[in-house]
Amino acid sequence: MTVSWPDFDPGELLTALTARKVDFVVIGGIAAVLLGSARLTRDLDITFAPDPVNLESLGEVLVELGARLRGVDDDVPFTADAATLRRVENLTLTTRAGQIDLLAAPEGGPDYDTLRNRAERTTVGQVTVLVASPADLISMKRAAGRPKDLADIEELEAIGRLRP
Repeated sequence: MTVSWPDFDPGELLTALTARKVDFVVIGGIAAVLLGSARLTRDLDITFAPDPVNLESLGEVLVELGARLRGVDDDVPFTADAATLRRVENLTLTTRAGQIDLLAAPEGGPDYDTLRNRAERTTVGQVTVLVASPADLISMKRAAGRPKDLADIEELEAIGRLRP
């Protein structure tokens, strides 16, 4: 399946992450799209393995992409490296490749290993990534409880009924 996003292409972000062998699972709006949703989104949401080697790889990708805090206009000292990743639960960043949200432990989701084991492999452009299972994505969206997440749940449940 080929998916395109107007004014946003997560391909460079996903390519950079997979090239560095970052262990991650796509969650959020792009996961919904990859599962068949018509939803529009302008950022990539991921969760990631918390082990030190993976945090180093993820941090290297973010530094290479010039990651900075989204919505912070002041010049604050910040580096999205492994040391930072070990100390935060959620980060919303802007990079030269687009916006990315990092969630160490998404609310409503299982632990990372369980989420990863239940995820689906999906090809996006030239890379294959793990996408949260429909059931896990619905659980995370239910926990988030925002109006757009509740609408996503209805659509994901309908998609689930149509899938084999």
